[in-house]
Amino acid sequence: MVQAEITRRRSLGRAYSGNSVFSSKLVCGDCGSFFGQKVWHSNDPYRKVIWRCNSKFKGETKCGTPHLDTETIQQKFLIAYNRLMTDRDSVISDCVSMQQVLSNTSALDAELDSLNEEITVVSELVKTCVRDNASTAQSQDEYTKKYNGLLARYEKAMARLAEVTAEKERKHDQNRELRLFIEELKKQPLVLEEWDERLWIAILDWATVFRDGRIAFKFKSGREIEVER
Repeated sequence: MVQAEITRRRSLGRAYSGNSVFSSKLVCGDCGSFFGQKVWHSNDPYRKVIWRCNSKFKGETKCGTPHLDTETIQQKFLIAYNRLMTDRDSVISDCVSMQQVLSNTSALDAELDSLNEEITVVSELVKTCVRDNASTAQSQDEYTKKYNGLLARYEKAMARLAEVTAEKERKHDQNRELRLFIEELKKQPLVLEEWDERLWIAILDWATVFRDGRIAFKFKSGREIEVER
């Protein structure tokens, strides 16, 4: 689960900070930024830790999403989890179907083979082009045009190879997360009464906080459950 969470955080398109289990999980419904931990009254008896949009005061328009305390986040997650578990068998069935799709990488594998072949061929053509230019008198304009064309072809194939490789790795990571999600769901109680940090990490993708206080919990199965204010 730790490895899966590290992979998920590395793939994020948004910056986050902090090592809390809430870091990179709470998303502002107004601007899409992550929530960050803030401390109020840090040096007096009224000290309080809250979570607030990291970009709340950065733009011209202030985000309207509210701040949340840890207890509120935990309690709302429990509500969402218990709603999810009322239909556990169906959730697991959906995940198994998704796994079957994610585990089929035959089309990607075929494209990778084709791209690797293309890269090998173009590499040899580039070597031949350079060798011929060094040993045979020819127009340098024509040589440069041919060389640049081959180079562009090579770079295009390499760029696509990186894209397809990343897509295959993404499917592999999603498949692994779903497997962990299914394993975790099967052994958990149908009703959870106390906050479980491990479950928060294992089964939740993220939680979107809206300005009216609603929180939409997006689970790794793809299911989204909204909890009212």
